[in-house]
Amino acid sequence: MSFSVKGKVALVTGANRGIGKAIVESLIKHGASKVYLAVRKPQSTQELSQRYADKVSTVYFDAEEPASIQALADSAPDVDLLINNAGVLEVAEPLAKNAVEALQYEMNINVYGLIRMAQAFSPILEKHPESALVQLNSVASIKNFTPFTTYSASKAASYSVTQGLKDSLKEKGIQVLSVHPGPIMTDMATKAGFEEGDSSEVVAEAIVEALAKGEFHLFPDSMAKVFESEYQHFADNIINADLSG
Repeated sequence: MSFSVKGKVALVTGANRGIGKAIVESLIKHGASKVYLAVRKPQSTQELSQRYADKVSTVYFDAEEPASIQALADSAPDVDLLINNAGVLEVAEPLAKNAVEALQYEMNINVYGLIRMAQAFSPILEKHPESALVQLNSVASIKNFTPFTTYSASKAASYSVTQGLKDSLKEKGIQVLSVHPGPIMTDMATKAGFEEGDSSEVVAEAIVEALAKGEFHLFPDSMAKVFESEYQHFADNIINADLSG
């Protein structure tokens, strides 16, 4: 299964900055006919709207509000490509006083938000001869980083859900891509204390390429590729394997 973005209609959550914004720019560069910019603050997409005019359409979205997700699906019935990029990170070690609160917040957006989006949009995606769902996970989904224990836990959960979606949506002809970046120079990386990393454009361009190749895992940046080289054998023999027999 492979997916070309040319001529397709996409929806990107968290499209106003960082990786999300870079994804929008790459999609249009590679020929997407329209991109919905799904954000909590519609005014935050003014730059993209001015630059791309009728190629983009801003729509309200809040991963914490199930009703807004269904309303989003109702307002974007022509979507071929769903990119679930929106996510949150709290700095919390396992013994931190805010650990439970941080994990609840991260799970609600990073995991439950993914499930809600997949449930709302799968009936739309399956109507198209080519369609895809992209989930932005993280290298933290396969390795816990102690200062970000709760974030790592939420991303491990979202990665597990993504694996389940891969199998469930395959039956509907929908391609699934799980993206695992390392530190990318975004506001989230700054919050986490990272001072170096690849650009958001590296991730965005790699997503377009991975979709065209029909891949499930994507480790797009220089740090992520170190993880990939060690993880590949396990992924090939366990994650990507059919163990049902």
